[in-house]
Amino acid sequence: MVADQKGKSDVSFAGTFASSAFAACFAEICTIPLDTAKVRLQLQKKAVGADAAALPKYRGLLGTVGTIAREEGLAALWKGVIPGLHRQCLFGGLRIGMYEPVKNFYVGKDHVGDVPLTKKILAALTTGALGITVANPTDLVKVRLQAEGRLPPGVPRRYSGALNAYSTIARKTLLKIPGFTDNVVTHLFAGLGAGFFAVCIGSPVDVVKSRMMGDSAYKSTLDCFIKTLKNDGPLAFYKGFIPNFGRLGSWNVIMFLTLEQAKKFVRNLESS
Repeated sequence: MVADQKGKSDVSFAGTFASSAFAACFAEICTIPLDTAKVRLQLQKKAVGADAAALPKYRGLLGTVGTIAREEGLAALWKGVIPGLHRQCLFGGLRIGMYEPVKNFYVGKDHVGDVPLTKKILAALTTGALGITVANPTDLVKVRLQAEGRLPPGVPRRYSGALNAYSTIARKTLLKIPGFTDNVVTHLFAGLGAGFFAVCIGSPVDVVKSRMMGDSAYKSTLDCFIKTLKNDGPLAFYKGFIPNFGRLGSWNVIMFLTLEQAKKFVRNLESS
């Protein structure tokens, strides 16, 4: 539970959000092997029929971690870490960063004294629900990537990476909507959607990268991030958003349109 603070916090909302997101991302990097093992165990189905007597592939937390590392390599334990970091930036930042403002909203700006427990619980539920709603697409992509290792040897992987997973899932979701078919328009919307989401998540990192490359005054990545936040405010991390989206959005559209048409061409060649 988020600890309550008496009075106004001495840290700004932007600072609290950034600190919460950083802490959540660090925790995600350290613990995602356990999460990958959990997902594999949850997706493992009980053997039936002739295979009923066979031992399950994954047995226990440590056994699952060992099996994945031995059969797929240590890096497989960190599959899904990119969307996992996306999720923690959104979920961790919103859930903790928004807690104080939402709590103050519920009690009113003129409130004096301790905040009632019911208001604290309501604020925690509100920010938790907001974080889950916004971050849910990233969680879906993370689990899909973590589950890739369950596919039998020789079976092609469904996704080549996080961005490809976002686009593929978006396209398949659009195909379920009446009026959308597997055509150029659907690929266009899927590519634009994936590009927009990627820019929303990646813009702060891109700004820090550009500033560090263009100005030698920064000592480190963290120093650049803190100075940018302190001197220019949180909106500075979204400078160049429109051209960035124009570049990445168009790149996604062109790449995925070309990919889909190339796959269709190869498929027709192989079937003829």
